[in-house]
Amino acid sequence: MARKRAFVSRKNRCVRVQFAKVHRNKEQEFWDKVIWPDQTKINLFGSDGSRVVWRKINTANDPKNTLATVKHGGGSILIWGCMSSKGVGTLHFIDGIMDKWGYLDILKKNVKQSAQMGLTSGYMFQQDNDPKHTAEVCKQWLIWNVPKQLKTPAQSPDLNPIEHLWVRLKRQVSSKNVSSKTELKQVVTEEWNKIQPSTCKRLVNSMQRRCFSVLKARGYSSTF
Repeated sequence: MARKRAFVSRKNRCVRVQFAKVHRNKEQEFWDKVIWPDQTKINLFGSDGSRVVWRKINTANDPKNTLATVKHGGGSILIWGCMSSKGVGTLHFIDGIMDKWGYLDILKKNVKQSAQMGLTSGYMFQQDNDPKHTAEVCKQWLIWNVPKQLKTPAQSPDLNPIEHLWVRLKRQVSSKNVSSKTELKQVVTEEWNKIQPSTCKRLVNSMQRRCFSVLKARGYSSTF
């Protein structure tokens, strides 16, 4: 069966290729100064998709081969986090729908605090073309508070190393016995704080390879 890959429009493929060409030979010191933010959803009872298991005949209902579900849905939490080569930054739980004002509040509360975790004053903040990020009120705040920004193309999760951190976090959280949103937030916070700086450093070190991978894929979704 055809593998699932994130859709990338023709316009964004061109932008991705251009970004990769410009940044493929950047020194590691350049990437080490970047704060990589993102947001993700974590469900109370497993993922939204399917999970593959290896099982013997007539063991389909064995607890270890099933996914827990609840009748009216288990709920989920939305989180915003960031990382750099020095480690993870602050974690922010998002209540309700995230709009430009909610994003501005996150920037004010978390960016400078996260930057104090080992980064120099010349750090950069990664931004993409999400409408919330490009809202004038958010752009103005960043101009005055974080003048150096790294603008990455839209539809480019493979150019943001924090995506791999989310996968690791969700895997750790899914192994815990969590029965409420309150417990879920506690477990997420605990597991987030366990992430070692060395893990973040390895992910940031992959940025040059990510750029070459995008070029090899001609702007389509790469292998990262």
